[in-house]
Amino acid sequence: MATLEAFKTDEKAWWCPGCGDFGVLSALQKALADLDLEPEKVALVAGIGCSGKIGNYINSYNLHVTHGRTLPAALGVKLANPSLTVIAAGGDGDAFAIGMSHFAHAVRRNPDITYIVMDNHIYGLTKGQNSPTSDPGAKSKATPWGNVEQPVRPLSLALSAGATFVAQGFSGNPRQLTAIIEEAIRHKGFSYVNAISPCVTFNRVNTYDFYRKSLVNLEEDPEYRTNDRAWALRKLLETDELVTGIIYRDDETLSFEERLPGFLEAKPAAQRTLEELEAEKARVRQLIESYR
Repeated sequence: MATLEAFKTDEKAWWCPGCGDFGVLSALQKALADLDLEPEKVALVAGIGCSGKIGNYINSYNLHVTHGRTLPAALGVKLANPSLTVIAAGGDGDAFAIGMSHFAHAVRRNPDITYIVMDNHIYGLTKGQNSPTSDPGAKSKATPWGNVEQPVRPLSLALSAGATFVAQGFSGNPRQLTAIIEEAIRHKGFSYVNAISPCVTFNRVNTYDFYRKSLVNLEEDPEYRTNDRAWALRKLLETDELVTGIIYRDDETLSFEERLPGFLEAKPAAQRTLEELEAEKARVRQLIESYR
């Protein structure tokens, strides 16, 4: 049985004291242990930015990829070895700037991957410029007179694109965030968790206090239904996405792997011999040559 200690590494986290990413890290480690997963059965794909360091602090397979490319890399890992629990992690800049198109297409494909976005509404690694989720009017080093762009609303975007699991947690409430991540990993399909993770160094507006005063916990609303996409979209519009909890889940839609013809019956790449893989490469080369 895996313990919490089994998912920790000896590397000291480099985040600023008070960074919300600490809460996301501890919630993810605890969720993996609570689910009784083994480190060698987990693969974490992390992007660029402060959040991208999370892979260094989780004792599992870790792939650190270029900016915005977490999801295609995670999908490749999952297809090569479906027995792994694959988790992608990144920040709001990584996910919704250069990674935006990958996000939309991963959502509609519905692969069995959990995507955790550590959302602090700013680029922290490069010293505090506005990110795609920064609020209108937000001042930063790049926008001293205030942000003039409309922000990406990631939860509404995911729902509109057809996501089968959408949730939001807050690093200031690690117990709820842990429970959300556990449910996201259990979900058979693409599960998206927006983890509100305040940047205490460069974002002095979206603070812990701001979120503690503003967030609405959907778990405390007895009338809220998590299986109604239209209801969920209305709730997000009403609250400007300042909610926590599982916002929507659909456990009926088949995953990408289940819908991919012949995939479940074929031997995964991870189980093929070197000779079999070489033969596969030769077939791919032949196919490419046929198009020249």
